[in-house]
Amino acid sequence: MHPIYNGMPATDLGHDGWHKPWSGGNGGNCIEAMKLADGRVAVRQSADPGGPALIYTTNEIAAFIQGAKSGQADFLLT
Repeated sequence: MHPIYNGMPATDLGHDGWHKPWSGGNGGNCIEAMKLADGRVAVRQSADPGGPALIYTTNEIAAFIQGAKSGQADFLLT
């Protein structure tokens, strides 16, 4: 197994385990996420599954999700 690092080719993480938790009605432009064995989370763009994977800690993902739920990311939609 290759060392896991931010920006690595997503295909190096394998094909199994990717999920589309934020999908629907957008023409196939989805974010896919994978929980890694060490607890971190990999994220990739579904339209480019071989492209770079962004690697986040559990705390980073939790902060993003909590912020998005509370409206702190709404500026991204306007």
